[in-house]
Amino acid sequence: MEGEISQSLDGIKAIFLDLDGTIYLGDSLIDGALDFLERLETRGIKRYFLSNNSSKSVEQYLGKLRDLGIDADKDEVLLSTHDLISWLSKKGVTSTFLVGTEGMRGMLEEEGIETSSERPEFVVLGYDTEISYEKLATASIHLHEGVQLVASHPDMVCPSPRGGLPDTGAYMSLFKATTGVSPAHVCGKPNKGMILHKIEDLGLKPSECCMVGDRLYTDIEMADRAGVHGILVLSGEASVDDVEGGELRPSLVVDSVAELLD
Repeated sequence: MEGEISQSLDGIKAIFLDLDGTIYLGDSLIDGALDFLERLETRGIKRYFLSNNSSKSVEQYLGKLRDLGIDADKDEVLLSTHDLISWLSKKGVTSTFLVGTEGMRGMLEEEGIETSSERPEFVVLGYDTEISYEKLATASIHLHEGVQLVASHPDMVCPSPRGGLPDTGAYMSLFKATTGVSPAHVCGKPNKGMILHKIEDLGLKPSECCMVGDRLYTDIEMADRAGVHGILVLSGEASVDDVEGGELRPSLVVDSVAELLD
């Protein structure tokens, strides 16, 4: 959704916030992020934290947020892993081989999805910061044998203070080069379902909500698909040049969340 929004966020009743590159970068808060969150609370605007990063569980995210001085509860954290679990459950999938972290494994197994099957229905790919050659080799063998691949999200890089790090999209390219297999489905942002179900639960219109993030191809594209206002921050991956050279047009571009509601 383009236009009709300013830094004052007039008319906004709920805001969806990307985390890495938007609220924090690595293990450091973006300058002004805490003050911005306090302004949201003062205005009575509901806030939800979204992340495509499937390397951590909800509890691990809550722990990180609290360590950074942000008091949040589990209902305020929406992850690509939730979208993945929903997709697998709708298909009745209960046996997988996971290329992902132990935190992600725990979330899947809590929902009754086996993650180390010798005869998996799907190879599940997440942002694996605990990657090993054994995982890559075993997954490749399954893919060569005709098992389909599903990924938690499309992000090519995870932002860090020292530059972008390999994310799930990079692993997808590795499997494509090794096996010729592309994912049957990619979950997470920019799929509009990541936020639309919450908007419907809140009884709000998409025009009363906005998505704030640092990526055009996930955060802003999802905002466009869902019909919510898309606010791009320049504190993470995207730059002004990306905006000027791209087809997606955010409703608003700011240096960081510190400029919102200020």
